[in-house]
Amino acid sequence: MDKEEIIEKLEKFPYDTREYWINAGSAMVMHGLRENTEDIDLGCTSALADLLEASGYLCGTGEGGRRRFRYGESIELSENWMYDGTERIDGFRVLTLRGLLIQKQLLGREKDAKDLVLIRRRIEEDGNWGQEQR
Repeated sequence: MDKEEIIEKLEKFPYDTREYWINAGSAMVMHGLRENTEDIDLGCTSALADLLEASGYLCGTGEGGRRRFRYGESIELSENWMYDGTERIDGFRVLTLRGLLIQKQLLGREKDAKDLVLIRRRIEEDGNWGQEQR
């Protein structure tokens, strides 16, 4: 899924954009660090997590009891999964480069190691850590 497809799907996502933010591979695409991703990873507030759970979307819990949800075939949400802060890209909250760096380091998968190289390279090129908005 490329940036245009991510935006198209999120424009149809029926929840308030202030209640969620784009994480992981999707954030890599939104920052222009990768061309595409398999799915849309989002972090969400506890308020949105409550709403999703009440609507029957709960699909499990993750680290620290964080609730996780699957919405449709391509959107996955994790409650309060944020590091550093967010910035606006094309009208959506996206994890900052600093937050993305921390997130990918903590995930520690092989594919994350490749992403870390891209993130660090971008930071070195333009020094852009993102707008720290919480």
